[in-house]
Parts: sequence; structure tokens; C-alpha cells
Amino acid sequence: QVQLVESGGGLVQAGGSLRLSCAASGRTFSSYAMGWFRQAPGKEREFVAAIRWSGGSTYYANSVKGRFTMSRDNAKNTAYLQMNSLKPEDTAVYYCAAGGSWTPFAKDYNYWGQGTQVTVSS
Repeated sequence: QVQLVESGGGLVQAGGSLRLSCAASGRTFSSYAMGWFRQAPGKEREFVAAIRWSGGSTYYANSVKGRFTMSRDNAKNTAYLQMNSLKPEDTAVYYCAAGGSWTPFAKDYNYWGQGTQVTVSS
């Protein structure tokens, strides 16, 4: 079992930055791939970024490539999402997830956090 808790969301102006954290409980965090997803009001949940268990490889949605960076610190049981050059269309609830494969598909992730709100004003 893995429990995930996101933090770091908030209100920021367009062009600003935020850093989201995802703290995991359990001794097996380092064996899981991690992902970030987001869901805006009235829209389906969409993939943002994923990282391998080792942290050696990352994968990004085209909409955030070059602006967002995902990383992890297995010693701290924490994954991060550094978000730069934020746009109003990045406004959403952001969720972290843990699973066996670092894929862009929500169905491949077994554990989910409760989400953290990110609001980008224009």
C-alpha cells in the first residue's frame, strides 16, 4: 500500500512558477513509477508527466514539455513537479499517482493522492 499526499498548489500569475510535492508513505516508494495528472473543471483527467522508479527517465505531455520538470527523491519518498511559465490553461487540480509503469494512462496507476489546486490568473 502507498498513500500519497500532494502539496504546493496555490494561486499564481501567468508566467509564474510553482513546485508541487507528492509525499508517499510506505517502504516501497522507490519501486513505483510516479505520474502527475490534472483535471480542470468540466474536463477529463489528463496526463501531465511521469517518471521511472529510478528517476532516470521522464515523459511529458506536449502541452507542458519545456515548462514542467518532474523529479523524485527516493530517499525522501517524494516526487516533485516544477512548473514554470505557467499559463491560465494550466489551472486544474493536480494529482500524483503511483503505479507499476510510467505511462500516460491513468488506468496504469494504482494509487492516487487527493489532489492540490493550481490556479493561474491572467
